[in-house]
Amino acid sequence: MKLTRFHDTPDGGSCFEEIEVAFSQSREDAFGHTLHQTRAFGTEDAVLVELPDGLDQGWHNAPARQIVFVLDGVIEVETTDHQRRRWGAGDAFFADDLRGKGHLTRVAGGPARVLFLRLPADFDPASWCR
Repeated sequence: MKLTRFHDTPDGGSCFEEIEVAFSQSREDAFGHTLHQTRAFGTEDAVLVELPDGLDQGWHNAPARQIVFVLDGVIEVETTDHQRRRWGAGDAFFADDLRGKGHLTRVAGGPARVLFLRLPADFDPASWCR
C-alpha cells in the first residue's frame, strides 16, 4: 500500500514522498483465514477532528508526527515546492514536517472529519514499512 508522507527538507521547505507500506506479517484468525498486517506501532494518542468547510490554514507545521485518516470530506495539502495533493474518505497520509516553513492545509467542498494518530518522536517510517 502506498502512503504519502510530507516532511521537512534541509533547506527549510517541505515536500511529498511516496512510501510503500508492507503488509509483512501474517496471522490466522479463528476461522482459518490468513490476515496480512503491517508491523505494529505505538501511538501517543488518537483524536477525531471535524475541520470546517472553507478551512484554509496558512503555512504551519504538523503539531506532531502523525498519520491522518480522512473519514469524510476532502483535505488538500500544499508543500513549499508548490505540489498539491488531495485525500478523500478512506485515504490516509503521514504528516511529518515538524520544522521549517511547513505546509498549507485546505478543506474542499464541505467539512472534513479526520482521525489523527499521533506517533512517538522516535517513530521510524523505514522500519515500519518493512
